[in-house]
Amino acid sequence: MSVINTIGRRKSSVARIYVSEGTGQVTVNKKDFKIYFPTGVLQYKINQPFALTDTVGKYDVKVNVKGGGVNGQVEAIRLAISRALVEIDAENKPLLKAESLMTRDPRMVERKKPGQPKARKKFQFSKR
Repeated sequence: MSVINTIGRRKSSVARIYVSEGTGQVTVNKKDFKIYFPTGVLQYKINQPFALTDTVGKYDVKVNVKGGGVNGQVEAIRLAISRALVEIDAENKPLLKAESLMTRDPRMVERKKPGQPKARKKFQFSKR
């Protein structure tokens, strides 16, 4: 198996990953993912596609991620890993799709409109 390259996006985060056979080492921006994402919930989200497909410790993942916040970055990485696992073995797709890991979340930040302080908030109205 050669190196498989996929991309994942969430909000303004973009994650490019390179998956190859190995020992299960995940590197995010040249750091171990447990250092880059210290919270247990975030680490769980990264390992979720591997756990569902019983491939924990089989692949090495190199990640370049930029933009957005921590949660958006983790979910972008999770989508990219899911896409890579489907590219490796098409039988993984129903398992990942059932947990909705194959769907790109389209929700984005709404733009600020002119004449308003924020996207939906209005300036205070004064009757008199």
